[in-house]
Amino acid sequence: MLDFLTAGGPFMFLLVLTSLVALTFIIERGWALRWDQVIPPDLTEAVAQCRTMKDLPDLDLACEEYRSPLGRLLTVISRPDPTTREEVCDALETRARQEVVRLERWLLVLEVVVGVAPLLGLLGTIHGLITLFADLGSATLENNAVLAKGISFALNTTMAGLLISIPSLTAWSFYNRKVETLAVEMETICSELVHRLYRA
Repeated sequence: MLDFLTAGGPFMFLLVLTSLVALTFIIERGWALRWDQVIPPDLTEAVAQCRTMKDLPDLDLACEEYRSPLGRLLTVISRPDPTTREEVCDALETRARQEVVRLERWLLVLEVVVGVAPLLGLLGTIHGLITLFADLGSATLENNAVLAKGISFALNTTMAGLLISIPSLTAWSFYNRKVETLAVEMETICSELVHRLYRA
């Protein structure tokens, strides 16, 4: 493994750093986007128990107890500064966009890693090949076996870039889809509550 890393030259260092960044944000987003963290079951139960305007103080207490993206959305309803259904819906839509942006935070880093890692790998390979062919006439490269070994070392960074990019792309796609699912679920919960409270 050490030979694999050292054979990649200076670009392998950048790739290792990129992999650490990707791993950090894959773990961080995995922890932050847990379903129970975004939509606590006890909070959804409190929403189910909220049938009329008189129940809003209890819902507000639940939102304070279970701080979460859903809880922050529900505070728009449980502390209705606007008085009409239309005003509540407008305020809810604005807050929902803010919460989705929060859920998508750091996903941009993974998207950048997906594009940068293979390019860094390719750059490292080109650098290795340029160095290798520059010494082609020297005594150290007078046989085909040594030349082939040098080319294989030069390709190490390409493989490393792909090994970083593939899991990063998988995580990025999975988390994007999860954010969409969570957003739809929160929208459904809030819409049903608004419909119960503001029957016209």
